[in-house]
Amino acid sequence: MINILFAFDGGWLGIAIACLVLGLVGGFFGARYLIMREMKKNPPINEKMIRAMFQQMGRKPSEAQIRAVMRAMNEQSGR
Repeated sequence: MINILFAFDGGWLGIAIACLVLGLVGGFFGARYLIMREMKKNPPINEKMIRAMFQQMGRKPSEAQIRAVMRAMNEQSGR
């Protein structure tokens, strides 16, 4: 009776491997989506931080300089 319930024919192994692969792929893309969404909401650097950085260096930045730095940061991050 027990041998009938737990017979090994390879089907269970295939299902287990398929579930593992699907879980890994789904988890990767799910985590990637969540991280990208958070980075868009809370960028690692903003205009206020760039102004502070310029002021620490003893310079008064123009709006064109700030926009240029932001554009360079966005191009580098691939947005």
